[in-house]
Amino acid sequence: MATATSPYLLQHAENPVDWYPWGEEAFEEARRRDVPLLISIGYAACHWCHVMAHESFEDPETAALMNEQFVCVKVDREERPDVDAVYMAATQTMTGGGGWPMTVFATPEGKPFQAGTYYPPVARHGLPSFRQLLVAVGRAWGDIREDVLRAGDGLVAELEHNARVVARAEGVPGAEVLGAAVGVLLREFDAERGGFGGAPKFPPSMTVEHLLRHHARTGEPAALAMAQATCVAMARGGIYDQLGGGFARYAVDAEWVVPHFEKMLYDNALLLRVYLHLWRATGDELALRVVHETADWMLRELWLVPDGGFASSLDADTDGVEGKFYAWDAAQLVEVLGEEDGAWAASLFAVTPEGTFEHGLSVLQLLQDPDDVDRHQRVRTRLFDVRREQRTAPGRDDKAVAAWNGLAIAAFAEAGALVGRPELVHAARQTADMLERVHWDGKAKRLTRTSRDGVAGQQNPGVLEDYADVAEGLLALYAVTGETRWYRFAGELLDVVLEEFRDETGLFFDTASDSEALIFRPADPTDNATPGGTSAAAGALLTYAALTGSGRHREAAEQALRFTGALAERAPRFAGWGLAVAEALEDGPREVAIVAGEKEAEKELEKELEKEGEKEAAKASGEEAGKEPGKEPTLHQAALASTAPGLVIAVTPPPGDTGPTPELLSGRPAIDGEPTAYVCRGFVCQAPTTELSVLSSELA
Repeated sequence: MATATSPYLLQHAENPVDWYPWGEEAFEEARRRDVPLLISIGYAACHWCHVMAHESFEDPETAALMNEQFVCVKVDREERPDVDAVYMAATQTMTGGGGWPMTVFATPEGKPFQAGTYYPPVARHGLPSFRQLLVAVGRAWGDIREDVLRAGDGLVAELEHNARVVARAEGVPGAEVLGAAVGVLLREFDAERGGFGGAPKFPPSMTVEHLLRHHARTGEPAALAMAQATCVAMARGGIYDQLGGGFARYAVDAEWVVPHFEKMLYDNALLLRVYLHLWRATGDELALRVVHETADWMLRELWLVPDGGFASSLDADTDGVEGKFYAWDAAQLVEVLGEEDGAWAASLFAVTPEGTFEHGLSVLQLLQDPDDVDRHQRVRTRLFDVRREQRTAPGRDDKAVAAWNGLAIAAFAEAGALVGRPELVHAARQTADMLERVHWDGKAKRLTRTSRDGVAGQQNPGVLEDYADVAEGLLALYAVTGETRWYRFAGELLDVVLEEFRDETGLFFDTASDSEALIFRPADPTDNATPGGTSAAAGALLTYAALTGSGRHREAAEQALRFTGALAERAPRFAGWGLAVAEALEDGPREVAIVAGEKEAEKELEKELEKEGEKEAAKASGEEAGKEPGKEPTLHQAALASTAPGLVIAVTPPPGDTGPTPELLSGRPAIDGEPTAYVCRGFVCQAPTTELSVLSSELA
């Protein structure tokens, strides 16, 4: 364990438990000793994982019992989502629920026969104590082993059957099904507090993206209203850090007040893109502020130096106390700000005498914008500085996960282009470079899921979501910069997706065909905290098909969406990204080729790019994509600003880039030397135009 690259595993290296990392050594030891495996799965930012570790895994007597009767295996779910997926399916089947920490007992072959989540050190709330559970499982293994083995075999057969049957559901959702899905969401929508359902409430980032795309395609006002109300409620609630920016994992209540304080890269990358698209559609100033603040938070707190890319998460706890870094009471505000400003801040941030959190503390909210904007900014800055200087910062899980960095690339590339911040485009480019340099084996054509300190985790092969989300990010970065390197890299990743992650029927699996054999090969088509691998693949394949004209990629995208149709009218919240991709498919997609002209200004830009070097080139290309105040946008900027859900952009490469360009650009010259746009939709193309107004109308 001491040599592990996972910060989560390293947190357990000093436990008195004889932990093994996931691998053949643990299985061999269980067979040699003829004892079951105890598989404990969690992640570094998980609060209840820390609680169970402190209560049980650090306790010498409990550890002795674990070591005596089991071979104990610790798994970081973020490093091995494939292992997590199969045992989560088992846990949910056996118990009707799931979550982390996950506790699974399995045969030496890895077949689960008992599972649950958190177990307390003493029996309470209807749960046995962890020690009681250990004793009971140990006795069952000794006294009724045949029954235990039979149960494990039956469960594995059921799980494998369910995965194949569910993922083979037919039906690419069309306009009627997409409309019905919005109708279901409207019934589940919390009109008073935003979001869907009751407590706990998770940020429905992919569902909001689906609603924004549906509104853009159909003009349906209810879709936009649900999206906007949800985004406003989250941005004003305690789930959003009102001082430092960035969103917590979820709210424990239905009002978005008290978060579960861990902050994940994937949530913030997805939400950054959602708020950007909300601002693009409506001009909402709150959404724009969240875009800037969330991007700033990601760069400040998660950026990895010197390799580039983003770390995975920030912990929920500091000094062993959940939320200690973020919560305040009125007296603390007065102490920091003085009597007058402290009382004003308590009112502004909804800090109550009884507290909204624990121990009389409150999580800061911003239920409405103050009239005195300057005072708000002064108070906010002072509280932020004091918090940073005088409180223990949450721990950071500094491994880089390929899929989540792919989501960040897409968000930063688009945000930098749309809000005129070239440094965000540059960060997206650095992240893409890190993934290609550290995570991608060009000879073997394989992507590694994780890295730490610039070293790839060789025991953690990329899963479907890694290939698909990185391809999605690269294609977004290409659309902004025109750099063919990213278009080429995305194509290589998607070739692996088609060749190694699906079978002859078009079923997409979460693991490659040559990956480690688990108790069954997972194939989960649903979306959960992040886009599922299948729907993420659908999105990237659809975009790539539009750029290349490849029928093979388009057919694969449609195959990947089969199960989305089955979910659309029953549980659309578990198909948010799939439905967003289906909206793009129904919209066309809309293919836009932007061909550069030969103006003197562009020749001057070419000289400037050659002269200034890589950093200035990155800045200049970012500025080219972003609209500058007071200047008429370019055709490229106008295309990027379109809300069309099926938008796919190909753009002339920057000077000196001689890489292969998409077929979408082939045979399309500039008209009279002017920058020219070509727009196609549903296999039908419009006449080329050099006019912004014409392009805008074609993309409306």
